[in-house]
Amino acid sequence: MNRAPITLKGAEMLKAELKRLKTEERPKIIDAVAEARAHGDLKENAEYHAAREQQSFTEGRIAELEGLIGNAQIIDVSSLNVGDKVVFGATVVLEEEASGEHVTYQIVGDAEADIDAGKISISSPISRALIGKSVDDEVAVQAPGGEITYFIESIQYV
Repeated sequence: MNRAPITLKGAEMLKAELKRLKTEERPKIIDAVAEARAHGDLKENAEYHAAREQQSFTEGRIAELEGLIGNAQIIDVSSLNVGDKVVFGATVVLEEEASGEHVTYQIVGDAEADIDAGKISISSPISRALIGKSVDDEVAVQAPGGEITYFIESIQYV
């Protein structure tokens, strides 16, 4: 079975979310279900149904997080010594050829990808195009709007 790569920071974030769900959210929901159940007829009790739905969502997320963490290959990016090549965990500064815009991305696991935070999945088209490249290399990425060309300005492992 393939183990999904995840950065050490990403694993810590998932573990923190799991702990919060188990120690804070789960007890609140159990109390809400018990309180709603005390109100009587469960067939027409909207509070009860809402609390049960929230409980189902939370339990599903707990199971999902436990699965992700259990099947993850945790990689400490700061201990990687790969020279000047782009690999998993690299933070890469790119310059778009057409506009001259600079963007910074960190290549992370699928479970921790967040484009708003500059974290792109290892399975994304940009990541796949960057893997194995070096500083000053030109990278062509197939995007929905057409091909985009980037130049790699810097690579860091933090």
